[in-house]
Amino acid sequence: MTDVARAAALLRAAYETGKPVPPLRGEVLPTGDVDAAYQVQQAQVVAWEAAGRRRVGAKVGLTSAAVQQAFGVFQPDFGVLFADMAVPDGAEIDRGRLLQPRVEAEVAFVLGADLPFEQVTVADVIRATDHVLPAIEVVDSRIAGWDISIVDTVADNASSGLFVLGDQPRRLSDVDLRLAGMVLEHAGEPVSVGAGAACLGNPVHAVAWLAQTLAVAGAPLVVGDVVLSGALGPMVPVTAGASYEARISGLGSVRACFEVGETA
Repeated sequence: MTDVARAAALLRAAYETGKPVPPLRGEVLPTGDVDAAYQVQQAQVVAWEAAGRRRVGAKVGLTSAAVQQAFGVFQPDFGVLFADMAVPDGAEIDRGRLLQPRVEAEVAFVLGADLPFEQVTVADVIRATDHVLPAIEVVDSRIAGWDISIVDTVADNASSGLFVLGDQPRRLSDVDLRLAGMVLEHAGEPVSVGAGAACLGNPVHAVAWLAQTLAVAGAPLVVGDVVLSGALGPMVPVTAGASYEARISGLGSVRACFEVGETA
């Protein structure tokens, strides 16, 4: 069994058993080999699609300069979104779906046109965006204790879990995302704050990076895709039974509500 196949099998087992696995770097995958990590991610995507899961978009991770420094990388990463990862605004999230959940507030872009270009401009993204929404990404890790490197998180579909979208769309022209302030609240108290500028300077930049990266890889973003553009502030560990509400200026709010009981 190749390193890629072994890593993919370990991650699939974590999904199936609900038990995290030790870090992949060094033991299963070469430390720092991001290309191998993306091969692991793609192997899982192929298996998931063969099992009937429907791809609905993509997410961008590592959009914060501080987080990039912590990982020793100089660009974001990405993962794939599937329809069964979407949770309605305010709906209770089953604890059994997650291992080690954390939440972060983001801006979601919904595309009204394809982005097939290998050189993507901000103007291309603006023109292709049908609307934007406030979002909460429920990030999760199949790696024990969140002991992750860039290799671990990329292989693990960029530490994807679930996502919650607001239901009041806004036109991109109606909001300045760079200056959009964000507060994520639990029980009425702020637990994370930030702004659009924390996401590669502007969430539009993150989408442009993703569109170009995927086009070069031969899997471009297409009309209807949902893009989670990256965190606007620090991610927060989930407390069982808690509700989290993200408010983003100009976009409104969105809630992620967790079932009472253990979450991991």
